[in-house]
Amino acid sequence: MSGSFHLPTAIFVAGGMLLLYALVRLVGPARRARRGFVSDVDHATHATLHTASLAARHLQDGLTAEGTSRAARHLRALLGAPAVAICEPSGLLAWDGAAEHHREHAFRDASEVLGTGRTIVLGADPVACRDPECPVRNAVVAPVVTEDRVVAALAAYGPHASAGLARATEEVARWISTQAELAELGRQRTRVMEAELRALRAQISPHFVHNSLAAIASFVRTDPERARELLLEFADFSRYALRRGGVFTTLAEELRNVERYLVLEQARFGDRLRISLLIAPEVLPVTVPYLAIQPIVENAVRHGIAGKEGGGSISITATDHGSEAEIAIEDDGVGSDPEVVRLALDGQPGTDSIGLGNVDARLRQVYGDDFGLVVETAPGAGTKVTFRVPKYAPGVHATT
Repeated sequence: MSGSFHLPTAIFVAGGMLLLYALVRLVGPARRARRGFVSDVDHATHATLHTASLAARHLQDGLTAEGTSRAARHLRALLGAPAVAICEPSGLLAWDGAAEHHREHAFRDASEVLGTGRTIVLGADPVACRDPECPVRNAVVAPVVTEDRVVAALAAYGPHASAGLARATEEVARWISTQAELAELGRQRTRVMEAELRALRAQISPHFVHNSLAAIASFVRTDPERARELLLEFADFSRYALRRGGVFTTLAEELRNVERYLVLEQARFGDRLRISLLIAPEVLPVTVPYLAIQPIVENAVRHGIAGKEGGGSISITATDHGSEAEIAIEDDGVGSDPEVVRLALDGQPGTDSIGLGNVDARLRQVYGDDFGLVVETAPGAGTKVTFRVPKYAPGVHATT
């Protein structure tokens, strides 16, 4: 079972607080005078956190050219420097600030740091220009390191290369390193989820496909209009299930596809399959992992209702719980051995379960171990599968 991705959030919080602590200390001893009910330290703390959060938005995809260029002005504000540059091994990524004529030398200034991974201070000889009004006379260049590899260099330019500027530049470079690592973890998470989705699509029951087409064929002569409607439902279901979009969708879209699936199954089971849905309208826009519900419903039909004499009922509910939405799929079918379910959730082969382990793993990857599937079942007692999702989660956005 995949582990929680709460660690990057913890890294971000820790990294942000370390940056805040370092920069507030570097601005010099704070005066104790108060303005209203807020001290100067409080003002500096708020300003630093706000500026760091603005920069973080642009670095959420890593050190891209566009994102880094937008973040550069906020990084310069954090350092209080007249100009900053960010360079990668292949060249200049971004420049922001005064003395634009120094831009062309930024990659040269950063080359030693990119090669050695050590912070350097550049004096007037390599940096200063002939313009007596130019605010750039010195520079501090610090490495941005991820996984023991120098991926970029941050250069802060100013009239003086003080010890305070050197320490601040190193702290901000370390913070950028954390943002780059978080972005890479996010990309890894996405790659893992895409691989698991490919595996889930491969598990889409061939029995369901065969039985759906057989049910459609049975109506071709007796009820051509019904056959046409079912064929369209099957086409829409297949298009959604096999789409090559993102790894998230809305609860509304996911439930719409579940309805298509159930229409096809009811064409086969008839009155033996009874469905009830109770959905709170306010949770319909909530983002959920793509194909998070249909595999659970398919398990309910295939392992719960199909084997029960006289058929049975399946209920799907989605309720609002403040900051979370809860989705529950319950059937009154034949039930299952809890140990078999545990093996399925652990992803053990040979459990004949349609994607329960896959859905559980993806929920935990996205939201953490507190948000996996909860399964209540016993032989002869039916099955209830419940899971919760936060209404808002960092990096979780529905795509079409």
